[in-house]
Amino acid sequence: MAGSRGAGRTAAPSVRPEKRRSEPELEPEPEPEPSLLCTSPLSHSTGSDSGVSDSEESVFSGLEDSGSDSSEDDDEGDEEGKDGALGDEGHSRMEKTTEEQVQDGSPGPRTEVASARIGDEYAEDSSDEEDIRNTVGNVPLEWYDDFPHVGYDLDGRRIYKPLRTRDELDQFLAKMDDPDYWRTVQDPMTGQDLRLTDEQVALVRRLQSGQFGDMGFNPYEPAVDFFSGDVMIHPVTNRPADKRSFIPSLVEKEKVSRMVHAIKMGWIQPRRPRDPTPNFYDLWAQEDPNAVLGRHKMHVPAPKLALPGHAESYNPPPEYLLSEEERLAWEQQDPGERKLSFLPRKFLSLRAVPAYGRFIQERFERCLDLYLCPRQRKMRVNVDPEDLIPKLPRPRDLQPFPTCQALVYRGHSDLVRCLSVSPGGQWLVSGSDDGSLRFWEVATARCVRTVPVGGVVKSVAWNPSPAVCLVAAAVEDSVLVLNPALGDRLMADNTDQLLSAFVPPEEAPLQPGRWLEASEEERQVGLRLRVCHGKPVTQVTWHGRGDYLAVVLATQGHTQVLIHQLSRRRSQSPFRRSHGQVQRVAFHPARPFLLVASQRSVRLYHLLRQELTKKLMPNCKWVSSLAVHPAGDNVICGSYDSKLVWFDLDLSTKPYRMLRHHKKALRAVAFHPRYPLFASGSDDGSVIVCHGMVYNDLLQNPLLVPVKVLKGHALTRDLGVLDVVFHPTQPWVFSSGADGTIRLFT
Repeated sequence: MAGSRGAGRTAAPSVRPEKRRSEPELEPEPEPEPSLLCTSPLSHSTGSDSGVSDSEESVFSGLEDSGSDSSEDDDEGDEEGKDGALGDEGHSRMEKTTEEQVQDGSPGPRTEVASARIGDEYAEDSSDEEDIRNTVGNVPLEWYDDFPHVGYDLDGRRIYKPLRTRDELDQFLAKMDDPDYWRTVQDPMTGQDLRLTDEQVALVRRLQSGQFGDMGFNPYEPAVDFFSGDVMIHPVTNRPADKRSFIPSLVEKEKVSRMVHAIKMGWIQPRRPRDPTPNFYDLWAQEDPNAVLGRHKMHVPAPKLALPGHAESYNPPPEYLLSEEERLAWEQQDPGERKLSFLPRKFLSLRAVPAYGRFIQERFERCLDLYLCPRQRKMRVNVDPEDLIPKLPRPRDLQPFPTCQALVYRGHSDLVRCLSVSPGGQWLVSGSDDGSLRFWEVATARCVRTVPVGGVVKSVAWNPSPAVCLVAAAVEDSVLVLNPALGDRLMADNTDQLLSAFVPPEEAPLQPGRWLEASEEERQVGLRLRVCHGKPVTQVTWHGRGDYLAVVLATQGHTQVLIHQLSRRRSQSPFRRSHGQVQRVAFHPARPFLLVASQRSVRLYHLLRQELTKKLMPNCKWVSSLAVHPAGDNVICGSYDSKLVWFDLDLSTKPYRMLRHHKKALRAVAFHPRYPLFASGSDDGSVIVCHGMVYNDLLQNPLLVPVKVLKGHALTRDLGVLDVVFHPTQPWVFSSGADGTIRLFT
């Protein structure tokens, strides 16, 4: 590259030798030549052009030329010198002049310029002159990051980057071997590694420490006042004055006219001079609306000090003076427990009274009380206690509901545990501890059939489907399915045909319940099927469609709840594990949900998805009974700690309302299928009927109003009402008690 430059530059003097010859004789060029950095021009007098080209190049670069470049220049310069004699002649004359100047000791023009330039090396400094050998120009070097070259020379050939194939290990070894590694930097213009000199390292350290780069620079030189304070004849600048300096501004004129108009109209008031006298006011004065504290509406005046009594007199009555024992007891008490904060003393005259020892301390405590004690005005509300009771509608506005006892069904010899009404409302079935099931006609209280079952009947349920006539009863460890054959004989025959249409499979499946057909004697009394379990059955309930039956067993483990399908005579256990002792179960009236009530919670399971949907927390000690609203969005639970809990499933898993109307344990709860009524029976012998209106508007909460307390059962063995059930169509309620009777309230 340097050789090509030398060749390019030797052509210029050969074309115009007259011009080159006259240059030293004319005025000196401002072209710098680092004569101080390089050796004498005599060392380059080889008769070639290499000296000139190198010197000119080094003038612009400010760097010493490498040996390789000068040798190439020498070779090419020799070849060119053979052809161009004119160039040699011009250069020899130049070298003669320089030699004469060296011998005379007079500095040449180039030397003077170079020395002047080096004397003020910061005067002309440009990023373009950092390294002239790279002719890339003022171009960001990031553009060449993805290319193997870093620029172009004068002939348009690429200047390639030095190869850097060393990995981190080679770099580390080079770092350990090279003692000057710490002072080696990479030139961004050429990609070469440069070794910093001692002067450059010192310059970097000075700059890093916040000092000036030049060691000879004094930052604390006396300041030179360039502009004097005297008035001079000539101005500092000779710029002509602006037009706005002598012509009034129209914008300012408009502003001033607006302000004058505002002052005339009284919109702008002049500032009144402030009164220098300080303003004091009584902090604890009586408040009036014009006072300073009048705008603080919640300000409370300071409490008044109690007036002194007889004990504080200098000559108190004798009964106020303390005896020795009282004085010792007073001293042993805490200061907060003492009735008096001082000891009463007696003096002969007022002149003998000494200064009060705690005067300053009490005044200080009074000041603390005044400004530290938070005082707030108690807004006293005059409320009539009757207004705090919620406005409930009158019970007679909520009719119809049962109000009086109409019929008593007598016939059982022991306590009647359970009741159920037929879907049409014409028949009633009851189960008792006397080992019998009795079927009653509702309207006449006549017992139309008695079925001995040979054990205590814990639960009984009439099939809710109006197309079949079936009753399920829980007796000891089995569930009996009976056809009472009451009412329509055609319906009873259809029910028997439906049961006899079942064809047992060839291979009996393994299931938790055994289905047994009734014998001929049992069929005479109405028994059709017997589902046997290994444990006692405590409850039986039907699904709304009438094909599925859920039973609760008095056992531990996950088989407490079983579901039987009547049409296929199959039994299944829906749960894999137990969550406590199950008390009651109920089917959801409209959706595939099963509600399971344990002692402390009620769980809502989705039967199709086979997952837990909700867990209701009744906050009761022991749940005893469960009922679901006919719409399916509300649930009530009774408990043995005399609470009735209403849950709104759309609202929360916590109770919406908790009613404590009964004095003793609740045994049964029930919803009416059609009317907004629900009832609860308790061991106190009463049945409480409540109005429970559920609105279709989700934003309106249910209205719960107790309307009637029905009494009639006699307490037997500390037991009262054991079961409660509503008539399916009329606002009537049936209750069974421990006194062996069933009562109808209408």
